[in-house]
Amino acid sequence: MEFGIQFFPAVGPETTPAHQYFDEALRLTERAETLGYTNVRTVEHYFHPYGGYSPNPLIFLAAAAARTTTMRLVTGAVLPTFNHPLKLAGEIGMLDAISGGRAEIGFARAFLPHEFQRFEVSLDESRARFDEGIALVDRLLSEEDVAFEGRFHRFPVTTSLPRPTQRPRPPFWVAALATESSFVNAGLQGHSLMAIPLAGGKMASLLASYRDAWRSAGHEGDGRVMLAFHMLCHEDAATARELACERVNRYLASLVDAASDWISGSSSDDYPGYDAIIRGLKSDTFETQLEQGAVWVGDPDSIADQIAAYSEEVGGFEIGSMQINFSDLPYDDAARSMELFGREVLPRFGALAATAP
Repeated sequence: MEFGIQFFPAVGPETTPAHQYFDEALRLTERAETLGYTNVRTVEHYFHPYGGYSPNPLIFLAAAAARTTTMRLVTGAVLPTFNHPLKLAGEIGMLDAISGGRAEIGFARAFLPHEFQRFEVSLDESRARFDEGIALVDRLLSEEDVAFEGRFHRFPVTTSLPRPTQRPRPPFWVAALATESSFVNAGLQGHSLMAIPLAGGKMASLLASYRDAWRSAGHEGDGRVMLAFHMLCHEDAATARELACERVNRYLASLVDAASDWISGSSSDDYPGYDAIIRGLKSDTFETQLEQGAVWVGDPDSIADQIAAYSEEVGGFEIGSMQINFSDLPYDDAARSMELFGREVLPRFGALAATAP
């Protein structure tokens, strides 16, 4: 199993100025590489404390590329719904070149109604825009002299520049939440899968559907799965819980607030059951997340047990992508947590041991 770090800002200027947030995130990234973490990831969201500090993950990853030499740089994820494929393909090629071929591109459909409203895009076009967008970015990166005329985009014969450093293109990931068809489609298309932990039994079923679809399409192996977790590691388990509890609760509250339109009138056939999902999250807490295995919090031994138990429950996964500076966790606490996990937990799962003093 590999482990990476992810940055999902859920803060605003009143708690953490943007320059401070990104300075700390880049310092954590640089140190993470020396500790054996294999990838760094960040999101694309807009306008709200939930993710709004990261409207373009490619910009952050380009900065991270300058501070690292081996870590994979993962978008988690870009949103074709709000980006023209010609622009997105060029920016991906640029990141791949700057990083020496370390880019990995995760795509998602977007799910926050307020973003669709502000970009004047219909929720009912979400799936169609995603399908057309990811297919076009794939072609523009893999081929030259591409012409297209479709439902949302049209352009004459075009060769996207710069050409990707990785050939035929960087690896693709697809984000999925709770709809089985999303997991199946990712497997059929041969894309790696990004997901957020749900109750173990349900996630086990969804991951099995992904892997079954992967194999049925004739792809080699069983696919790759990356799951996202909040993580706080401390020598004292009670202190870890104290540091994490209210910050995880504030993160959940920020998510529910950003997605509140789903429970106040927004609906779309492209998002079946999202009103129920958000209502469920409204009653979720740090304690329920810990019980479900969605957060890893404690001392090194207890976290290692949490990881092993959740992995067994869901049938295994390849990468744990960890939020290490969630909410307003001070930099020193995030760095201490990441270093302790790197020294004492990573080696237990076959990951690289720390290489720096």
